[in-house]
Amino acid sequence: MIDSKLNAPMNIATSKLSYDDFREIILKDYEAAVQSRYVSLLGRKEVLTGKAKFGIFGDGKEVAQIALAKVFEEGDWRSGYYRDQTLAFATGISSIYHFFSQLYANPSLEADTSSAGRQMVAHFSTALTDSEGRWKNQLQQKNSFSDISTTGGQMARTLGLGLASKIYRNNKDLSYLKYFSDNGNEVVFCNVGNASTSEGVFWETINAAGVKQIPAVISIWDDGYGISVPNDVQTTKSDISEVIRGFQRDEKNAGFEIFKVKGWDYPGLCETYALAARSAREKHIPCIVHVTELTQPQGHSSSGSHERYKSKERLQWETEYDCNAKMRQWLLDAGIATEEELKNIESEAKDYVRSEQKRAWVDYRKLLQAELDEAVEQLTKLSNPMVELPLNILKSTTEPSLKEIYSTVRQVLRDLRFDNSAEKAEFNQWYTSKQEINKDRYNSKLFVENEYSPLEVEAVEPIYTEDSPIIDGREVLNACFEANFQNDDRLIAFGEDVGKIGDVNQGFAGLQEKFGEGRIFDTGIRESAIIGKGIGLAARGLRPIAEIQYLDYLIYALPVLSDDLASLSYRTKGQQKAPVIIRTRGHRLEGIWHSGSPMTVLLGALRGLHICVPRNMTQAAGMYNTLIKGDDPALVVECLNGYRLKEKMPHNIAEFTVPIGIAEVIREGSDITVVSYGSTLRLVQEAAMELDKLGISIEIIDAQCLQPFDRTQVCGASMSKTNRILVVDEDMPGGASAFILQQILENQNGYYHLDSKPRTLSAKPHRPPYGSDG
Repeated sequence: MIDSKLNAPMNIATSKLSYDDFREIILKDYEAAVQSRYVSLLGRKEVLTGKAKFGIFGDGKEVAQIALAKVFEEGDWRSGYYRDQTLAFATGISSIYHFFSQLYANPSLEADTSSAGRQMVAHFSTALTDSEGRWKNQLQQKNSFSDISTTGGQMARTLGLGLASKIYRNNKDLSYLKYFSDNGNEVVFCNVGNASTSEGVFWETINAAGVKQIPAVISIWDDGYGISVPNDVQTTKSDISEVIRGFQRDEKNAGFEIFKVKGWDYPGLCETYALAARSAREKHIPCIVHVTELTQPQGHSSSGSHERYKSKERLQWETEYDCNAKMRQWLLDAGIATEEELKNIESEAKDYVRSEQKRAWVDYRKLLQAELDEAVEQLTKLSNPMVELPLNILKSTTEPSLKEIYSTVRQVLRDLRFDNSAEKAEFNQWYTSKQEINKDRYNSKLFVENEYSPLEVEAVEPIYTEDSPIIDGREVLNACFEANFQNDDRLIAFGEDVGKIGDVNQGFAGLQEKFGEGRIFDTGIRESAIIGKGIGLAARGLRPIAEIQYLDYLIYALPVLSDDLASLSYRTKGQQKAPVIIRTRGHRLEGIWHSGSPMTVLLGALRGLHICVPRNMTQAAGMYNTLIKGDDPALVVECLNGYRLKEKMPHNIAEFTVPIGIAEVIREGSDITVVSYGSTLRLVQEAAMELDKLGISIEIIDAQCLQPFDRTQVCGASMSKTNRILVVDEDMPGGASAFILQQILENQNGYYHLDSKPRTLSAKPHRPPYGSDG
């Protein structure tokens, strides 16, 4: 482990810069640090005065992040968190104006370029796609993966972002993808707070990064606390770099290069990051930089005060060792600047921050005022006396919000519910148009909304002939994967046991030998890391298939799936995408483990992923073919007890497609509509033959997908004929069957077709027992 103890001015005798150039650079760095500190101070005031809802800031980390920014090049990636404002400003990933626009939740992408008001302040991202959904050139910008608030959540995708550089360097067949890599010379810079190193995803990530030797520089900002909890409660030995010494590389074993440097030591930080970035960029050696003795001058966030849990002695130490104060003193002691020069820098920095804050606030108020004026204008056109009071309330509003404006508009519409005048009709039409605008502002882009959507992929039927072989379902999948990997060099598959043995059910059997370990490979048992690997690879132009061995293991990765992947398109308003396909298996119907169907969990947590539940391996293959052609993330749950069931092999194994979100009538009937999916569908088919003997004709519908569900409303059409509905599902009562029923009865107006109450037939309210008799 390299411990930097540089506390003296840098040696500039051998520098290629002139002294004046060197001095100018350092003073610009100090100016940037001062500006960022004023942003934190002013941002907190804006929250406390009620202009913004909540604030979380990066004060105390300024000098270290400026040193990091010096080695951050175009094409590189940031996977950070909400303390990275100084890095974002110094790299151009964000600006002070954009920062304050996000603080105020301005719903304009021009103002809040990261999220259009959808994320709280200090959550940064850069656009990876243009307005048409096409990939931008990632080598012509400094890239930032969209931040999430979950502690340590930024770790997982770091794996994929860094692994992509390694893959691009080693696989020359990918050299045509010039928008994504320059021979693998890109570094991913991951930043994490010291308290978050207690999270399991941190350990999964660094273990996998060490195994794969990915070009990552992981900075641990250590200010001694996790909110109120000190290091001695958080970390063994109270020192994370002491704990991870075993990851240090040596002559015999690959591992990490580990650096330890004080967060107020500007020369030491600059030298440390130069060494770390060079190691990662040139040699693909992963590095950890433990930045110690940092402070947090304003405490954790605007919701509390750190004086409640820090001693007077600690607070006094933080004042003395504040990184900006230490850099200021160093500039004076080294003779680089005078007191007067520094005061001028500080005064100008404060003025600039204030002017950018005011500009952001004025632009936000202009947007709201325009909405208010338009609402007042429309209300004025209504002659009904019931409009007078709400109109006067809006006119007297000095600081309106969209919520206030449109709540008032809706109140007027309720009051005028019996008014059938032309004025009312025109007003209602205006309100409907504003609803569409606000839908775009706040409810759009959960999925890709352009030609790259998998929902736009044309359906192609499988082709069979008399000589089509009848084989195991697993062989259909295997042939599908082989053909697709042959056709598309971007495809990569990985997971537990996927490589050497071709996964536990042989879907990838023999394919590692054909396509190499660089494209189909094994991973350790670390589900969060597997999903994170898929996210990062997909964001860098590759097409990963990330396998989670069994459906219940997916829960291990749920935070990464839910908080990061599922919300990615939404939280960036469609500016970022990660079309990773997650492959898993379940629906066995027997056994507590590896067999159940916790679809309730997935439906609640994974809005933003397509959830495909094919009934057999041919349908699964068609879904994979479709998803590979689209740019949305998806989960495919294969039937665990279907791999050795016999199916016909389509001749167009890589070309046929199964449309996403289209239910299918697989048996026509007249008495009752039965909707199911996966393995329970076969039970319904068996039951149908028994019911025929009783004179009961059931129409069976395979949902095929739960998200989206039945886009063409096949279920509702069937109910209009049968007037009865039964949903059969292996999930627990009130789970996926309840979701399906809600979709049919509410969204498809199935309620109006009912002649008897709707029913569900689900599993018992516990996981299934092991024995078949249960």
